[in-house]
Amino acid sequence: MHHHQIAEFSYWLAFTTGLLASGHCLGMCGGLVSGFFMKLNAKGYAPYVAYNAARLSVYALIGLLAALVGAVLVMTGVVGLAQGVLRIVAGLVIIILGLDLLGVSPLRNTVGFAPIAWVCKQFGAATQRGPVTGAAIAGAINGLMPCSMTMAIAVLATTAPSVLGGMLVMLAFGAGTLPSLFFASFLFGKLGPRLRGWFLKGAALVVIWLGVTTLWSGGMFYLKMYQLVA
Repeated sequence: MHHHQIAEFSYWLAFTTGLLASGHCLGMCGGLVSGFFMKLNAKGYAPYVAYNAARLSVYALIGLLAALVGAVLVMTGVVGLAQGVLRIVAGLVIIILGLDLLGVSPLRNTVGFAPIAWVCKQFGAATQRGPVTGAAIAGAINGLMPCSMTMAIAVLATTAPSVLGGMLVMLAFGAGTLPSLFFASFLFGKLGPRLRGWFLKGAALVVIWLGVTTLWSGGMFYLKMYQLVA
């Protein structure tokens, strides 16, 4: 029951992080996304739906792979009292990524799912593949963009109670980003730098809180397991 409540809470926090990340998403991806759709000259809703469906599918795949990595670590006992230690480590990493988003971390995140130069190049090539197919390709590429926020949720997915749970955590985050990216071509530039900055700070604080709760639950689980084996 306790793990179910933590998992459910994590889904809501992941969704809230995505929702608050609107300003960050528009600042980081808005120009790229709106420019892509203007060049694509898309008509109707199908290309936009294809774009975001592909992006969320990539998030789901990342969540699945992250949860599998966590499950392998637990099963092989690589991390000792595995589940507790894994959650503690994940919590610390998420907190560091949150501090990085706030711009106050001494450690800067240089890890991404794909280099930004490659992402921009593939975005340009996708416009030649037709409105729906091209949008789907670009959406999948967008899901691989380097982003501390996405990385933080992926790290959280490694601690999911199941592979399905890892997918759902990433999907919850992706669902939270839908409003901003779905309407990026309309909203880009309408949020001032100050407002985008407040959105980013809010999302960063949620990421830090997500790390704290993950760290706390991992510590409690570790202590319980230690008492059982001691």
